[in-house]
Amino acid sequence: MKKYDSIPCGLSAKKELAPGIFDFWLECPALAASAQPGQFAQIYLPGHSLRRPISICGIDREKGRLRFVFQVRGQGTAELAAFQEGERVEILAPLGSGFPIDKTKRTLLLGGGIGVPPLLGAAKELGEKAVAVLGFRNRDAVILENDFKAAGAKVLVATDDGSYGYHGLVTELAQKEDFEVLFACGPGPMLRAAKALAAQRGAAGYLSLEQRMACGVGACLGCAVALLDENGEAYYGHVCKDGPVIHMNRLAPDAL
Repeated sequence: MKKYDSIPCGLSAKKELAPGIFDFWLECPALAASAQPGQFAQIYLPGHSLRRPISICGIDREKGRLRFVFQVRGQGTAELAAFQEGERVEILAPLGSGFPIDKTKRTLLLGGGIGVPPLLGAAKELGEKAVAVLGFRNRDAVILENDFKAAGAKVLVATDDGSYGYHGLVTELAQKEDFEVLFACGPGPMLRAAKALAAQRGAAGYLSLEQRMACGVGACLGCAVALLDENGEAYYGHVCKDGPVIHMNRLAPDAL
């Protein structure tokens, strides 16, 4: 098995984008040089035995930085959110498979809630070839809209309560858009609808799965997911190694 080492990285910039959602830039030139959109990192907090898996939101190779946007969901992420600029954390990255970027194809990016940040790196690579349809609970929860616009993407926003943008689901809002490839990240029901939309259009669909992870490198076997092999036979893979980005045709019917 490949040996993985944590690398200490300094927190160079921090802000709160929305209540409980934080935006970190970590200085790590070697990791930024090799990271790809859609991959993730395991962030180690001093005093904790487990790392926290967080998707890579942005890659700044020129300045040697990685961007992470995360939501406080428990004690670990709350303690991470308390870190201040100049402090250091240890991260294991880049991990997993990212989005297969094809800059010649119009690509629909479907994001729901905290599933939006992993898609921003893909938008920056795709530029005007990207259509980002982003869904949130309400106006106060909207994040990164201007970042997607700055990347050159067409941006549409939906909210559950209609307080901002379209009142309804991202998959409903995306129905009028033309695309050849679909990337999606968000809750299970959204991913199921995204898969159906891609199949309806005859497009290639790649879904970024969320799963509880401990090691992040396939050693603990805790993030099992039902997949299909080339013969259509079901087997169990792992989100951390086979994903988190997986072609929709590789997912077993009960995987989502």
